[in-house]
Amino acid sequence: MALHHKQKAALITGAAQRVGREITLKLAALGYDIALHYNTSETQAQTLKRQIHSLKRRCELFPCDLKDPDRTQDLVGQVHREFPYLSLLINSASIFEPVRFQDSNWENLDNNYAIHLRAPYVLTKEFAKRCKDGQIINMLETHIADNRLTHFDYLLTKKALASFTKLTAAALAPNIRVNGIAPGIILAPIGKSKGHLARLAEDIPLKRKGNPQKIVETVEFLLLNDFITGQIIFVDGGENLI
Repeated sequence: MALHHKQKAALITGAAQRVGREITLKLAALGYDIALHYNTSETQAQTLKRQIHSLKRRCELFPCDLKDPDRTQDLVGQVHREFPYLSLLINSASIFEPVRFQDSNWENLDNNYAIHLRAPYVLTKEFAKRCKDGQIINMLETHIADNRLTHFDYLLTKKALASFTKLTAAALAPNIRVNGIAPGIILAPIGKSKGHLARLAEDIPLKRKGNPQKIVETVEFLLLNDFITGQIIFVDGGENLI
């Protein structure tokens, strides 16, 4: 226990799959102990935990439905009891469903709001209470720069998270830095092929798709550069320009 002041730990929401998984593995490689949040992806979480142990880092699993406000309220406290040296929060959990405004309803909006804004709000507040020196990274979306109508509730709440990122960067300075990463064409949505991404990439300035490593590299950059806060970095091949 005496080593806590020399150690570092990260809580990553939505860590078991996709980009969250790649970020988690990189953080473990960088020497972070891992508080691995997941909701339903227990098998993937257990597999990832074993991989993290192979990197000689601690990893504890924290299942939580972020749509449940009471359980979300308790999550950081649970993590902090296991990792009192917690210094990094990455809000990566997300849902992505195609719903236009005309077809949306309160239930769908509330689900998106719960995951993309209320949970980051609650987790950030609880993190700031316990961690007097640290960093928060919010995972956003390149289309916060435009008005993509095919995923209305998703984009509305991601835009709100982008504003929240800047507001909390101002509110929590100088001790806690808050930044956002806005990925573009990185991974195909569930149910879509890699060819789908290749077709989309034809229309962006760099004419190619990215990969999760590009997001991982941006996370590492934000960890290393301690003179950055309140920024949203678009990792999207220039897609936000069009």
